[in-house]
Amino acid sequence: MISRTTPHTGVYTRVVSQLLFPLHERLKRHSTVALRRQMEQSQWWSAQRLEALQLQRLRQLLLQAAQHVPHYRASFAAHHFDPARDLHTLADLRRLPLLDKAVIRAAGDAMKADNAVGLARFNTGGSSGEPLIFYIGTQRVSHDVAAKWRATRWWNVDIGDREVVVWGSPIELGAQDTVRAVRDRMLRTVLLPAFAMSEAKLDGFLAQIRTIRPRMLFGYPSALSHIARHAAARGVRMDDLGIRVAFVTSERLYDEQRQQISDCFGCPVANGYGGRDAGFIAHQCPAGSMHLTAEDIIVEILDADGQPVPAGQSGEIVVTHLATGDFPFIRYRTGDIGALDTAPCSCGRGLPLLKEIQGRSTDFLVAQDGTIMHGLALVYILRDLPAVKAFKIVQESLALTRVQVVAESALGADVLARIDAGFKARLGAGVAIEIEQVPAILPEKSGKFRYVISKVDSARPPGSGHA
Repeated sequence: MISRTTPHTGVYTRVVSQLLFPLHERLKRHSTVALRRQMEQSQWWSAQRLEALQLQRLRQLLLQAAQHVPHYRASFAAHHFDPARDLHTLADLRRLPLLDKAVIRAAGDAMKADNAVGLARFNTGGSSGEPLIFYIGTQRVSHDVAAKWRATRWWNVDIGDREVVVWGSPIELGAQDTVRAVRDRMLRTVLLPAFAMSEAKLDGFLAQIRTIRPRMLFGYPSALSHIARHAAARGVRMDDLGIRVAFVTSERLYDEQRQQISDCFGCPVANGYGGRDAGFIAHQCPAGSMHLTAEDIIVEILDADGQPVPAGQSGEIVVTHLATGDFPFIRYRTGDIGALDTAPCSCGRGLPLLKEIQGRSTDFLVAQDGTIMHGLALVYILRDLPAVKAFKIVQESLALTRVQVVAESALGADVLARIDAGFKARLGAGVAIEIEQVPAILPEKSGKFRYVISKVDSARPPGSGHA
């Protein structure tokens, strides 16, 4: 069993993690600190004790949903389900229907609890091709931050350690107001945009990272591996900075990417799995296992008929987030494929394990001028259009990009013009954008869905001369 001691950090980091950040969370009425401390105890519990906690919290969630959430009040009645009477084991959760983005959209405000206060509006990133608007309360935020904080500390780093974040969400990139800037300076977090990655931008990223000398990196695996490839091509050494860990999330992490990032920055790579909608589902520990956040999330692995599959076999990952009473996510279909593991982790934690995650990944795109950008740069253009229900982007060449769109009704000229202008602003004014409205997005021949596909080699953009 590994040591249960706290991270070895400097004086400033201890001030931030033990004083300033807790004060920040208290002012926001979050219970993050107490929850993280509880989680650092419960992570060592037995599987049976964790399941008992899950059942207790599931009962609380379902009772809240039955009493205060119109959608679930009606759903429970339709399925003749009374959580006070019918919930005896976690298996009883299967009596309830699955939840997906279409159901949430159709339910609208009926998904919100009538006693909810201070809900914040969120969007999914849209890399699945089906963007979603939903709401989160302070309880959910507190639990998600606490879970992420706990996992961060597994790697001997803490809040307040210098951090470089390579990210692409406009939620983050558009929030650099005075308050956010002050907070980032306090936490010693520097945000680098993952959308545009021209050679000049990448050179600047390398220089910034060398100047900052962060203790940890955080970002998309595709973005960090791209920076790593550029460093190797430039002959710039990055493994002498004292970086302890690179956290990656939001995409499937491939072995080649892990190796590139680890070799470049001289540190292990910690994979994370989750999303804005589903929550902080799992994180890799230093022993190499993907631990589920069992205190907050129940994970089911289901086959095509919605039936559970044995541990070790792959199926769709379905989650119930136990801290979502204000806007419940109960048996929520992630659309990702994965498998559970039954073998215990050598780290000694009792948290259950994900054996495999076959999540969706988002490709890079190449603009006409050679600028390499994350696929989300185009995803967000479509995600923010209310009429768009689903989409698929295929970059056929530097001169042509095709877009398939599933919409509520026929797309108007104004919407088509917005898509065309938005894509050309990113890819280049001379790029032809062909937009096709289709009834549904079809899967690949493999059966998997890919919603951003580039047929242009982003590893060797025209005229770059670098691998």
